Amino acid sequence: MTITTPDWVQDAVFYQIFPDRFARSGRAGADGLRLEPWDAPPTYHGFKGGDLFGVADRLDYLQDLGVTALYLNPIFASAANHRYHTYDYHHVDPVLGGDAALRELIDRAHARGMRVVPDGVFNHTGRGFWQFHHTLENGAASPYLDWFHFDPDRLRDRRQIVAYPDPGSEQALAGGAGSLRALGYQAWWDLPALPKLDTRTPAVREFLWDVARRWIEFGCDGWRLDVPQEIDDDGFWREFRRRVKDADPDAYIVGEIWDEAGRWLRGDQFDAVMNYPVAQACLGFFGGDRLDLAETRRAGGYRDLQPLDAAGFAARIDAELGRYDPRVTQSQFNLLGSHDTPRFVTSVGGDRAALRLATLFLFAYPGAPCIYYGDEIGLAGGHDPHCRGAFPWDETAWDHELHAHVRRCAALRRDHPALRRGTYHRLYAQDGVYGFARRLGDETLLVVLNAATAARTIDLPLPAGVRPDAVLADVLDGGAPTVAVAGIVPGLRLAPRSGVVLKVAG
Repeated sequence: MTITTPDWVQDAVFYQIFPDRFARSGRAGADGLRLEPWDAPPTYHGFKGGDLFGVADRLDYLQDLGVTALYLNPIFASAANHRYHTYDYHHVDPVLGGDAALRELIDRAHARGMRVVPDGVFNHTGRGFWQFHHTLENGAASPYLDWFHFDPDRLRDRRQIVAYPDPGSEQALAGGAGSLRALGYQAWWDLPALPKLDTRTPAVREFLWDVARRWIEFGCDGWRLDVPQEIDDDGFWREFRRRVKDADPDAYIVGEIWDEAGRWLRGDQFDAVMNYPVAQACLGFFGGDRLDLAETRRAGGYRDLQPLDAAGFAARIDAELGRYDPRVTQSQFNLLGSHDTPRFVTSVGGDRAALRLATLFLFAYPGAPCIYYGDEIGLAGGHDPHCRGAFPWDETAWDHELHAHVRRCAALRRDHPALRRGTYHRLYAQDGVYGFARRLGDETLLVVLNAATAARTIDLPLPAGVRPDAVLADVLDGGAPTVAVAGIVPGLRLAPRSGVVLKVAG
């Protein structure tokens, strides 16, 4: 099968927004609600009142940063601040401003050439979802029994389905009984608030495919899919892709899969996945012995995280670059952290030099880089809920050096097509230094990163095909040009915890 992915993704810089925590507009009606103070620490259940009008109002800021695409955590009606507990897939949450707010955001983003990709939660719903609620009310008489996985014995015996666990049900869950037995229905990860849909049922399949197409036709530019491996059904995802691509052939479909994902990346299901393996490699190498392993390993996919030396990092990156078809690699959704992980700067013990290095690597690496909101100004936070804090719009709280660095990385990627679409060649990996080249046509850039705490002076080999006496310009910091000798950049000095980007002249 021929693999095709949306061409625009290779040029994209994504920005992930947790809508409740990014910006209030005062236009969504949330100001009259009981909200947490914006600057107070985030909580599991509290709402701060960020909305989609607020996102639209901050597009100037995002465009100035270099962002060209938004990934929005769930926006559809839900009783949770994170909105993974969907109860109405056909309407945007009124606290976020409703459908009108999404319409305005999409229109204003598209006018700037920016894309908008929402989160699709299709494996499970919230307890308020109509078909689930109908069964709670009517038991075995409900026509929606086959929309979820209910315990048939409990229904037959007219025993209560326990959507809100009593002490006995909680004890059964804690004892490993499983939600089907303890509650009367299967819940995702046995969490009572998340009843799992039965996607074998034709009506469920049609419902979800219709939702997927509906919002693409509304103007969304793709889907980020929440836990798609939990719908263990290739036929479901093939038809999902067909419906989405029929509505918009350029729609981007990216799955949340934390490890090897070749099954879904053969051209008939997803375009890409969230590239958590590269995020882990960056944590291991740039964080090194500063890693807060106790905090970081609380993220489910990071349990095996370890510090990496340059050779170990190179091996991980080589493995990822060779894992998928190059067209998939060029479309991967690359990130350093998300709402499901401690923030990168917290994971590396507050070392912002590590974050700067990792950001430079991410923006020079194949695929689309994504900034998790607030990382660009040094927002810290441990595991959920602390990684979901409110964006501090008071600029006195910002790390302006970090913000400028992220802008510079985005501009570098924008100005040099080789960083977006070029081939990748590893050049150096030892003594805490990792170097590689990106090449496209006549453009060649060398990226060298020193993760060590001491300065390094290295002789960097040029990639094949470059003149052995090439002149190299510093396109990151504007330093003095360097001249290669016999195919080597001799005596390249790297300050501690620093990076350089050199462009081959001519």
